[in-house]
Amino acid sequence: MSKINIITICALFVFLLQLLGCTPQLIKTDGPYFGNGFHNGWADQQSITLWTRLTALPELNKSGVYFKEISNEEHWRLRKLSNIHELHAAQIPEGYALSEMDGSCPGFMGEVKLIYHAEDDPNNRIESSWSPVDSLQNFTIQWRLDNLKSDTRYNVELLARRSKGMYVSDSITGTFKTPPPASVAESINFAVLTGHDYNRRDDLENGHKIYKSMLGDKLDFYVHTGDIEYYDKPNPWAMTEPLMRYKWDRLFALPFERNFFRQTTTYFMKDDHDVLSNDSYPGMTYGAVSFERGLEIFDKEQFPSNDSLYKTIRWGRDLQIWLVEGRNFRSKNSDPDSPQKTIWGEAQKEWFYNTINASNATFKILITSTPILGPDRERKNDNYANATYSYEGNEIRSFINSHENVYIVTGDRHWQYVSHKANSNLWEFSSGPGSDAHAGGWSEENRMPDHRFLRVKGGYLICKVYRENDTPVLKFEHRDVEGNIMNEEVFGSEY
Repeated sequence: MSKINIITICALFVFLLQLLGCTPQLIKTDGPYFGNGFHNGWADQQSITLWTRLTALPELNKSGVYFKEISNEEHWRLRKLSNIHELHAAQIPEGYALSEMDGSCPGFMGEVKLIYHAEDDPNNRIESSWSPVDSLQNFTIQWRLDNLKSDTRYNVELLARRSKGMYVSDSITGTFKTPPPASVAESINFAVLTGHDYNRRDDLENGHKIYKSMLGDKLDFYVHTGDIEYYDKPNPWAMTEPLMRYKWDRLFALPFERNFFRQTTTYFMKDDHDVLSNDSYPGMTYGAVSFERGLEIFDKEQFPSNDSLYKTIRWGRDLQIWLVEGRNFRSKNSDPDSPQKTIWGEAQKEWFYNTINASNATFKILITSTPILGPDRERKNDNYANATYSYEGNEIRSFINSHENVYIVTGDRHWQYVSHKANSNLWEFSSGPGSDAHAGGWSEENRMPDHRFLRVKGGYLICKVYRENDTPVLKFEHRDVEGNIMNEEVFGSEY
């Protein structure tokens, strides 16, 4: 039988399977693939947003060309320029494309189909139509799923193909969970993490070990508070949109990351380094990219999107979380402090006050990208723990202090801590960064009066809500990157 006839028969067989509603077995192809897996975001009892991207490679390029190293002085000269060719030529060796660089995971045009169902109801599958990814949005696509059931785990399958009539070239499966309603007293276990980047991963082959550790915790959900990737760090300095996308594509193609996010309900927040550059604010530029464009890339392209940039979610009777937005509405850091200077903006601040006052959850946890309580370094001027935002910071701290059982969980700082203002209701827990190599900025010898715990290493924060003899309990556990408990703080009427 000729080669052409064999190919024709195979194609007809796949076509018949599709007519019968069956998923064809994968046939070796040249893509597209799900090299970045898929993510979810913004989950509540009835809805969630799913995100994926099609790639030319099934995983990142492990044998690519390395970027040219440039000095800090050259970086500071280049970051003031806007010529994309010059910014690329300074870092990409002559004769090579960005897609040929080490770690690259270039996008690929194609179509995606989404299939999902409640884990306990496999016969009630919901299938989307085949839809093309958006080549102008880095070959990504998103779905907003509504009318979900609360307190339910859902199974997800994604299929990829080049175009209509073509066979399936890749598939990926995963799960997510919706929160229980406010009427249910359910044990909840979630994790919080702050900054990491590709260059400071602690497993060169697989990514960040912390994601393997967190999978073993059987989380209900996970929150990343921002600085997920660093545009303003070398290899490369991401001073153009293509370089920014390259960094996201490379990071989320790492096996540990890809495996974790495809099966974990996640809330992604952002901070300065994954918007533009250190302590960035409106009006700033970094090379050819503006602060405002950096917001769009994060909010609309690289992560699951939502109509509102802040949200509160009830996770059962005893827990409610608040995710606040710290970049989109802020004033310039360089403005003098005043009643008008803001990080949250008036609308978000009013929303926070109103929703806290209206909540009857036993424990209320405010999750923020940057500190509110601190202590922080005196030279910093980017957050509420800094003198330059004293007016609004004092206002928010005073409000939180007037309530019981409101706890602050923060990212941004590259060390773990527990801070408590004596004779007050003010508690703040800093999660810690994604690897030991990422830790720094403070000394363990510099223990301040407010510190109940201080550790300058990588790790994450586990928050557990449960009941003992029908008494609600909240436990915070600081873990190292291997998942070992470094410190505990427990709250509840019996503690």
